[in-house]
Amino acid sequence: MSTRRTALDASAAWLMVLLCAMWGLQQVAIKVVIHDVSPVAQAGMRSALAVVLLWFWARARRIPLFNRDGTLGAGILAGAMFGIEFGLIYWALEFTNASRGIVFLYTTPFFVALGAHVLLPGERLTRLQWAGLACAFGGIVLAFGESLLSSHGKAWIGDAMFIVAAALWAATTLVIRVSRLSSAPATKTLFYQLIVSAIMLPLISLALGEPGIVRLTPLVLASIAYQGVLVAFASYLAWFWLIANYPAAKLAAFSFLTPIFGVIAAVALLGERPTPQLLGALVLVAGGILLVNRLPRPPRQPSPG
Repeated sequence: MSTRRTALDASAAWLMVLLCAMWGLQQVAIKVVIHDVSPVAQAGMRSALAVVLLWFWARARRIPLFNRDGTLGAGILAGAMFGIEFGLIYWALEFTNASRGIVFLYTTPFFVALGAHVLLPGERLTRLQWAGLACAFGGIVLAFGESLLSSHGKAWIGDAMFIVAAALWAATTLVIRVSRLSSAPATKTLFYQLIVSAIMLPLISLALGEPGIVRLTPLVLASIAYQGVLVAFASYLAWFWLIANYPAAKLAAFSFLTPIFGVIAAVALLGERPTPQLLGALVLVAGGILLVNRLPRPPRQPSPG
């Protein structure tokens, strides 16, 4: 008998808030040790740690990871895009602030919505969603224009890398949606992404000439553990559990909180000072996410609870 809920209860809502806070804090966790551990090397360590934990989890739950189900090609493609995406995210933080990066990264829902509009006939955009896309685009123009026109610094390079990473994240999502991965266990899909990126990212780090671990401190260990254990392993499994048991669209509406938490964390923990333009972009992006994820009310349906 299915136990899937038709509405969010308080536990699911609070868990989503916690996950959004964790995802927002991740950029700060990367940035705070970026001078002690090279960024792309950090990303590789994160994936390697998470894939080991996920393998043990799958064995304990008897979830097959290596059975032949026709997902290998799509899985490798999704994993490669995932690896490049996170390589860009980590490397970008050498050029730009964590608060700027999180705003650009969470333009992903708009790239997903545009891609779904083209590739998935049943997911055409409504007028309200087009308005959300316009808000997001306005936020990108406002924030990116500020860094591009700046007379000093290379923030625009990092900002551009975050935008490309957001597009890759969306592309990965769409590959999963339109391939056999859509019917594979979520644990296996995540395993593909983690294991391919765990192989790719150290090679990319070597190609870039990164020194790797410069200083091994308690803060470095805590940061890598946070990124690998709490974010890449535990939070993703919690997310998959939520979307298996609750309406995905209602969960996705919470994603506007992630850039807000990210900016707050960067200000509180890194001492970054967001400009009025960035705050304006944050409002536009968060508002756009709400509009894109807003669903029309079905006619003559009783309100749950």
